[in-house]
Amino acid sequence: VRQDDREAARFYGLVAERGYAKGQYNLATLFVSGKGVPQDYAEAVRFYRLAAEQGLAAAQNNLATPCISGMGVPRDIGEAAR
Repeated sequence: VRQDDREAARFYGLVAERGYAKGQYNLATLFVSGKGVPQDYAEAVRFYRLAAEQGLAAAQNNLATPCISGMGVPRDIGEAAR
């Protein structure tokens, strides 16, 4: 099976919008890398935050980096520490 990042992004987007934390996390990682979607740190942060709020540890971890560096969001050390 050929890897298709655009198709993966489409499917992750469908489940992410329905509130599935792993789909939100996976879509966020695509936004960070620019695979299948235009690179967009603000969208990555939005989806990482949604997944993190549901308790997904990987999303909580990945959300800290943009909050520390200010990628896609205003720099916020307090948010990164949560």
